[in-house]
Amino acid sequence: MNIILFGATGMVGQAVLRECLRDDAIDRVLVISRKPTGVIHPKVRELIREDLFDFNVDLEPYDACFFCLGVSAAGMSEADYTRMTYDLTIGWANTLARVNPNMTFIYVSGAGTGGKAMWAQVKGRTENALLALFPNAYMFRLAMMRPMNREVSKTRWTRLSYAIFGPLIPLIRALAPGAVITTEELGRAMIRVAREGAPKRVLENRDLRALGAA
Repeated sequence: MNIILFGATGMVGQAVLRECLRDDAIDRVLVISRKPTGVIHPKVRELIREDLFDFNVDLEPYDACFFCLGVSAAGMSEADYTRMTYDLTIGWANTLARVNPNMTFIYVSGAGTGGKAMWAQVKGRTENALLALFPNAYMFRLAMMRPMNREVSKTRWTRLSYAIFGPLIPLIRALAPGAVITTEELGRAMIRVAREGAPKRVLENRDLRALGAA
């Protein structure tokens, strides 16, 4: 199975890339990113795009796309957040759909998507557009995540949050098992859905943990 991965330098993308490299079912991973990942592996090829809004690229058909790229809405206007979330995602989705409309497209969204908050509305529109574009699109509404292999967020406030509350995550997981997913479980869930599909197209944290169980 051949995978395209966006967001490989972020916390989620780091975890997903690691699991792809460990899984014998994954033959190749094309990382599309602004900056090199620094990962050297026979499976990995990198396409560096300083301007990720340049969608003019020739790609061969791939089996699945793992879209783990995202930004925080903190301090952003709705227009700017829409550009970095909806416009960027759908721009690449349209490009990939022209190459292989039947590919599996997995989008890392967030718990609460579709709610009243600005970010939730923008994420909701993004989800709906992807579900309409790809018959094999799946939305991963990620909530709390436990890093297992030193994955680090690029967002400063997220790093601070994990530094402060990280020690409590195992306790939270014990008290509310569906609320916390490990980075390893998330990566395995993504690969499994790409390979087998899932019972529903919008998956919450509890669903993802079940799919990523060893």
